[in-house]
Amino acid sequence: QVQLVESGGGLVQAGGSLRLSCEASGSIFSIGAMAWYRQAPEKQRELVARILSGGSSIYADSVKGRFTISRDNAKNTAYLQMSSLKPEDAAVYYCNAERVTTPRGLYNLWGHGTQVTVSS
Repeated sequence: QVQLVESGGGLVQAGGSLRLSCEASGSIFSIGAMAWYRQAPEKQRELVARILSGGSSIYADSVKGRFTISRDNAKNTAYLQMSSLKPEDAAVYYCNAERVTTPRGLYNLWGHGTQVTVSS
């Protein structure tokens, strides 16, 4: 069974850093873009950062210069390095993997989410 598992969330003080990881497990031939989304209470889910298999990336304006997305294709893993965290960054962070090619077909996967809490 192919799935995404996030890790690395937690509680951090404003100004601090966290690194999130997202590993795709199972029998996987390739993965297209990988992305991080977040959803705060009573708000819509929003794109935080997205990275293509070749490494090019985009960011939400609110996190530019503070967050860095990266991936290790050999490990089917994406990362989100978050620095200078602000209370408004607090949310559940979800990993998404597009066009996951497996022996059983093509999938778009979501992780279950990891909580990031930022204290002021």
